[in-house]
Amino acid sequence: MTDLALQPAPFRRPAPPTWRLVVVDAFDVTPRMRRVRLVGDDMDAFAWRPGQDLKLLIPQSGAEPARRHYTIRGWDAAEQRLEIDVVLHGDGPGARWGRTARLGDEIEAQGPRGRTVLNMAADWHLFVGDETALPAIMAMAEALPAGASATAVIEVQDRGERQTPLTRARLDIEWFHRGGPPAARSPQLVERMALYRLKPGLGQAYVIGETAMVRAVRQGLIARGQPRERICAEGYWRPGRVGGHDHVFDAEDAAGAVLRRLAR
Repeated sequence: MTDLALQPAPFRRPAPPTWRLVVVDAFDVTPRMRRVRLVGDDMDAFAWRPGQDLKLLIPQSGAEPARRHYTIRGWDAAEQRLEIDVVLHGDGPGARWGRTARLGDEIEAQGPRGRTVLNMAADWHLFVGDETALPAIMAMAEALPAGASATAVIEVQDRGERQTPLTRARLDIEWFHRGGPPAARSPQLVERMALYRLKPGLGQAYVIGETAMVRAVRQGLIARGQPRERICAEGYWRPGRVGGHDHVFDAEDAAGAVLRRLAR
């Protein structure tokens, strides 16, 4: 008989901190992207790395709060002020909250969380995503040091959705316009990335957006020699999914994660 007392305890991540936030401003960044600014009390311990997100507990009349993940677009520690960018597509709880957020509205949030963060030791950086990835890509690009080499390949609905980050890095952005609402797998991004040539040195890729696109682009990068451990791959959305993110990995990644956990 196996002695259960000798079995390793299951790994549990610590619960993220919870914050009470108040809306202080909201405005349109582009026709389909709205920025909401929020402040909170006693946020001296708030520790954020560009690329991470918050889980917002969005109030709903007569129902449990809707839990939605939104990347933190910016954080002003002196003002204890957060910025969240919301894509205004569909009529889900997140889009409704973004459209209607007003001065004084309160909301609860948990985090920051997420493993999609900058690798400052990389020789170059590659960002790939759709408009749902724009807040993360913009925040990470702005956090790069002066002279860092970076490329972004981004798909949005049209030219009006383009954004320009305030970055000191040498950033080249290649935009694609699909001319309609977001589509699963994003053929333009997948086809473009199938032709992408990796740069010399050890780079870091960040592939975020619709899950099928993320998986296809990640597999293509690996096939051309990009190490698995140097790809952050996160599916922000997929058709039929309500809330949450997909962490995109394969059997080899899963085996490595188990070994690292056992080695702790």
